[in-house]
Amino acid sequence: MQIVFLNTFERAGQDHQVESAQLSICERQGQWAVLWMEGEDSNPQTWFEGTSWEEMMTAFRHGAARKMGEGYAPIIDGMLEERRTAAGSFVSMLQCYGELHSDQELFQSLREWRRAKAISEKRSAYLIATNRMLWMISTFVPKTSDELTQIPGWGNTKHASYGTEMLAITEAAPRATDFPLQWVTEKLDSAAYTQWLFKQKETKYKNQMDRQQAKKHILNTVQQGGSLEQLQSELELSRRELMDRIEQLEQEGYDFESLIARELVEVPEDEKQLVWDTMSLVGDKYLKPVLQQVYGTVESSQLDKPVDVLYERLRLIRLQYRRSLAIKAV
Repeated sequence: MQIVFLNTFERAGQDHQVESAQLSICERQGQWAVLWMEGEDSNPQTWFEGTSWEEMMTAFRHGAARKMGEGYAPIIDGMLEERRTAAGSFVSMLQCYGELHSDQELFQSLREWRRAKAISEKRSAYLIATNRMLWMISTFVPKTSDELTQIPGWGNTKHASYGTEMLAITEAAPRATDFPLQWVTEKLDSAAYTQWLFKQKETKYKNQMDRQQAKKHILNTVQQGGSLEQLQSELELSRRELMDRIEQLEQEGYDFESLIARELVEVPEDEKQLVWDTMSLVGDKYLKPVLQQVYGTVESSQLDKPVDVLYERLRLIRLQYRRSLAIKAV
């Protein structure tokens, strides 16, 4: 293989010695490989092998972020796309300090509150508050509205909805620090902060790798005649998230007509035509008006199919509808 990129990494070892490693990108006849070799080791680690440039670069950045989090520094900087800033952002410092110093007892109480609220409002828990936000609240323990709104992400809308309940939880909790939070910039350990930043990048690229693998799996399974139920089981995704992925891939230009035909094989043609005509009339951006127009406004218990099944049916038909509009526009 021909080496098309090579960078040397160094970190401080034992007895003031410098440990070195090399990260390379190689190519042969359209086949890419990402290799990591430490010291004089003649057997490099293979981080990626394949033909996809996008997947290769994600694996490259994921591995580089992981090694930089372990203390390695590249001779040539700019490995992770983004510009490095020595001071970092104040918000990221608050997030880091919150994760490293959270009060676990208070954090668990906040999680219990969030879970109960998500159930009562029938919303995803992260829409109520993310773990990162709860870590910061359990670390800095705001006691007033002014203090609570200094927590990054806790804006006016969230405060109007949940501020009173949140302050009722933090009111009785002890705290050793105070507001405003500018003191964090001095108290935060710089080495721990740097490691935390690289961990965030590592997680980011790991998520990208997972999505790329899921994309390949979806496309291969559909090509082989698989079903939504099979994909849901194998990828361990909710049906809603799976449909989100398929709609995104459809927008990227991938054809799911065979899958749609298999999933809608038992849907009567007159029903599909009614959905089609309704989308032409009321639009296809929002499905609730289409659902009400086609299936009526009766309670879900009176329908022959659960509402979530009907929504999935509408999303599949909408894919066909939008493709037909795109073809006509060409």
